[in-house]
Amino acid sequence: MAGFLAIMTETMPAGLLPQIGQGLGVTEALAGQLVTLYALGSVLAAIPVIAATRSWNRRPLFLLAIGGLMVFNSITALSAHYGLTLAARFVAGMAAGVVWGLLAGYARRMVPPHLQGRALAVAGVGQPIALSIGVPLGTWLGTMFDWRGVFWIMSALSLLLFVWVRLVVPDFAGQSARQRLPIRRIFLMPGIRPVLLALFAWILAHNILYTYIAPFLASVGLGHRVDAVLLLFGVTSIVGIWITGLLVDRWLRMLTLFSLGVFTAAALVLVFSGGSALAVLLGIATWGLTFGGAPTLLQTALADTAGDGADVAQSMLVTIFNLAVAGGGVVGGVLLERLGPASFPWTMAVLALLGLSVVWSASVHGFRPGGRVAAS
Repeated sequence: MAGFLAIMTETMPAGLLPQIGQGLGVTEALAGQLVTLYALGSVLAAIPVIAATRSWNRRPLFLLAIGGLMVFNSITALSAHYGLTLAARFVAGMAAGVVWGLLAGYARRMVPPHLQGRALAVAGVGQPIALSIGVPLGTWLGTMFDWRGVFWIMSALSLLLFVWVRLVVPDFAGQSARQRLPIRRIFLMPGIRPVLLALFAWILAHNILYTYIAPFLASVGLGHRVDAVLLLFGVTSIVGIWITGLLVDRWLRMLTLFSLGVFTAAALVLVFSGGSALAVLLGIATWGLTFGGAPTLLQTALADTAGDGADVAQSMLVTIFNLAVAGGGVVGGVLLERLGPASFPWTMAVLALLGLSVVWSASVHGFRPGGRVAAS
């Protein structure tokens, strides 16, 4: 639920831009910066905040992050000033960065080592649900309530989650001074950088098409069914997470290679669809199926490799992930202007092959063959 709320809070404004712009007296383009500032907060906060709070018990820090989402969504709902709203979104993004930095390590510590990958898959299911319904749900709720009411709903859900975590989620100790490795040393651990590079290539490939799915679908005659296509992607992503959860603890490396390989094939199906709606839908369903488990696979590989530095490593993952999301918007925009939407699947395929080669070469550290053996 924490992951769901973090993503919903990020993506919801995209479906409410006209109402937000009108309510704050700004253009839709300026209203869109509510999404930008949230992502920027996550990028800038994840590593320093997680690193600075490694000695804290995990539950108080988790509660502080959830409370941050609650308070700053409430300020967003109350604010009549554009500058204050942007500041609230930036701090809410910082809270989300902490949530993402904690989530993997927290979920893994609740279960025995041989189930850590599966626990991460279960905890990660909120993300594709939010991605598939975040914008359409925000738009629908905006027709029922004022846009501020949507943020009040998110605050209420955050309060519910805050109480739920306080009552039933176990606490875990932070790290002692002896356990806390320098950030640079964690980054230089064998296997950390290959996982982060594979992450960047895969998430960038995904976001180039995901960000500009509307113009791509319009170019193949499906522009009127963007909502249905996003739902198809979301459903197949959830299936992908389910499959990943079943297999990740036994075949992490093989599953990562297979997922990237079939992801590449999905991109090529879109390249050679010839305008066939059925081929496009097949390519998108396969894209969702193979991408759904990507965060679980990469978070598991990173946490196994980092050992006691897992939380800081996960904060690096959050930073790289958000940079790749932003990069998808920039690269996709350039491709759209210069080469048109037909260039998206080609670019996806090239980046996926880069990720595949990185994973293939990281067989000693990062993506080891055989059943996973947690380093922590």
